[in-house]
Amino acid sequence: MGLWDKLKGELIDIIEWTDDSRDTIVWRFPRYDNEIKMGAKLIVRESQTAVFVNEGTIADVFPPGTYTLTTQNMPVLSTLKGWKYGFESPWKAEVYFVNTRQFPGQKWGTQNPVIVRDPEFGAVRLRAFGSFTLRVSDPAALLREMVGTDPQFRTEEVREYLRQLVVGHLGSALAKAQVPMLDLASKQLEIGNTLAAVISDELASSGIAIPKFIIENISVPPEVEEALDKRSSIGVVGDLDKYTKFQTANAIEDAANNPGGSGEGFGFGLGMAAAQQAGAALNRPTSSGPPPLPTKQWFIGVNGQQQGPFDAAGLSGQARSGALTRDTLVWAEGMAGWTAAGQVPELASVFGAVPPPLPPQ
Repeated sequence: MGLWDKLKGELIDIIEWTDDSRDTIVWRFPRYDNEIKMGAKLIVRESQTAVFVNEGTIADVFPPGTYTLTTQNMPVLSTLKGWKYGFESPWKAEVYFVNTRQFPGQKWGTQNPVIVRDPEFGAVRLRAFGSFTLRVSDPAALLREMVGTDPQFRTEEVREYLRQLVVGHLGSALAKAQVPMLDLASKQLEIGNTLAAVISDELASSGIAIPKFIIENISVPPEVEEALDKRSSIGVVGDLDKYTKFQTANAIEDAANNPGGSGEGFGFGLGMAAAQQAGAALNRPTSSGPPPLPTKQWFIGVNGQQQGPFDAAGLSGQARSGALTRDTLVWAEGMAGWTAAGQVPELASVFGAVPPPLPPQ
C-alpha cells in the first residue's frame, strides 16, 4: 500500500445520517481527526437538512438530495477557506444533520393552577394538560440559538423550556378567549390553535415551530368539582317537592317489605314517620296561585310637606284625623299633577264615611 492509498483511507468519502432514534433533533457527523475529501458524497435524506460549520461560523446549508462536494456548490465555505481559484484539497469542517420532521407527543401540564376570572363563578383556579408537536423551521437559527456545539441535541433538552413557555401563555389565552368555564371543553381546539400560533411566533427566532397544540383536559379543584356535581344533581332532580314525596313513598314500600321481629317494628316505625312526612308534604300549601294584586299608593300634601305613601285604608285614617280634607292636594301614579282630594272620584268613598264639620254654635 502506497503513501497516497494510506492517506486516502483517512479521508471521508460519504457523509450521511441514518437516524435510528425517535427523539434526536440535531446530530453532528463524527469527523474526529479525519479530513473531508473534496468530491466526497453528501447524502441528505427527506426530513433532513445538512449544515456545514467552519471554525464556529455557519457556512452552507443543504436541503434533501445527493451532492458531490466541490467549491462550486459550497460558495460560503469556499469563501471562508479562501479557495479563490477552486483549490481542491482535503479540508476539515463540522457537519450537523438537522431533523426537520415533526416530533409529536411532547407532553405539557400545569404544575400550579392558573387563576382566571369567570363571569359566572368569579376567580377560578384551573389546571390543564395535553401535548404539542415540535418541528424545526430554521436549522441555521436553531444551531445558533439553542444547539451550540452539542453533538446530539434531543427533544428532552428543549421540552422543559417549551413547557414553561406554554404555561406562561396559557392563562393569557384562556382570559382572551372569554369563554365561561363550563364551555371551555367545547373551545379547547380553538384555544389550542391560538396557542400554537402565539408560541410559534415567539420561537421563530430560535428556529422552532409548534404546528400542533392539543389541550386534552382543563380541570378545576376537587371542591369546585363537588359543588358542580351537586348543582348538576339538583338540575337533574328538578322539582324538589315531588322528589321528596317520591323518596318518602319508596321508604314506605321498603319498610313494608322488611319482614319479622325487630325489623318489622323498625319498619313500622319508619313507615309511620315516612307517612307523616308524606302527609305533611301533601298538605303543604303550594305557591302555584297568583300573587296578591298590587294596591294603589297615594301621597298627600300637608302644610307644604309631602306625606305618604298611603293605601286606601291609610287615606281613610288620615281623613278621620282631619289631616286629609277635600281641599288637600293628593297625587298617585298616573295623575298629571297634584289635585284637590275632593276632585278625585276615586276618593269619594274616603270622605263618604267622614261626617261633615259641626255647624257653628
